[in-house]
Amino acid sequence: MFKRIVGKLLSLILTFLGITVISFWVIHLTPGSPTDLQTTLNPKADSLAKERLTKLYGLDKPLGVQYLNWLKRIVRLDFGNSLSGDHRPVWEKIKERLPVTLALNSISLFLIFLLALPIGIFSAVYPDSWFDKSMTVFVFLGFSIPGFWLALLLMLWLGIYWPIFPISGLTSLNFEQMSFSAKLLDLARHLALPVFIFVFTGLAGLSRYMRASLLEILGQDFILLARAKGLSYWQVVFKHGLKNALLPVVTLLGLSIPGLIGGSVIIESIFALPGLGQLFYQAVMARDYPLILGNLVLGALLTLLGNLLADIGYMLVDPRTRR
Repeated sequence: MFKRIVGKLLSLILTFLGITVISFWVIHLTPGSPTDLQTTLNPKADSLAKERLTKLYGLDKPLGVQYLNWLKRIVRLDFGNSLSGDHRPVWEKIKERLPVTLALNSISLFLIFLLALPIGIFSAVYPDSWFDKSMTVFVFLGFSIPGFWLALLLMLWLGIYWPIFPISGLTSLNFEQMSFSAKLLDLARHLALPVFIFVFTGLAGLSRYMRASLLEILGQDFILLARAKGLSYWQVVFKHGLKNALLPVVTLLGLSIPGLIGGSVIIESIFALPGLGQLFYQAVMARDYPLILGNLVLGALLTLLGNLLADIGYMLVDPRTRR
């Protein structure tokens, strides 16, 4: 098991280098550059100013040299400085926005698993029942509705027609004057609509995987043998069936880790939440290469970490995979 984990880590390092090469190349292929956006709208900026900015940012060097210089900084955990706005260090800007995105997506992911697993289990235990059919309609309704359209609809009905929830920002204007409990309530009200959208649109995949996997396991011979030994049906479901049906869930859990920082670009932009999604969108619009690459590197690391945790989870849940 230890040798397999070490081998997996080595392959992840090579995969990470491949991701950085492709990301760096694709970003520089996009039309426009940071110097174009900074000089085009400035009537006092001439071609000489653009050349100076290009040299200052190191964009005059060959693409391979730019990548190697960037990779050397990444090894030292230096993401460089932003090329737009206040030109602050990239990691500082990411660190400021990271808690909002992590909190939003962590709460949503926890609620998705909390609701989807029981839905999948009961749908498998009682297939084709009224519960199974109604849950199928409910989760696929959420799966088929575009998240941005649902966000705009909820903002219109629950934020304007019936002003129950705030529709913009993370806190109210008088947030600093509130008590601790009032601050928690204010944060909860601002995050209620984004969290609901994430949960409602994310239930279908996990609940259907859980249902299909458990339904297949409950039809196996060892389940009939356990029932023949005198165990109750729910004992068989939770003791024998559920553990064997968790493999697809472990995979989805590992693949959900990158979404903790990269899965909320559209929703954060719609609700004006100061998170990484909104920061990434602004960086793309400004052609801020260091900031874009910083977000992509963080997402790539979480993706690879999710794959590693999924493999470890497989080995813990199913002893056969240890060989």
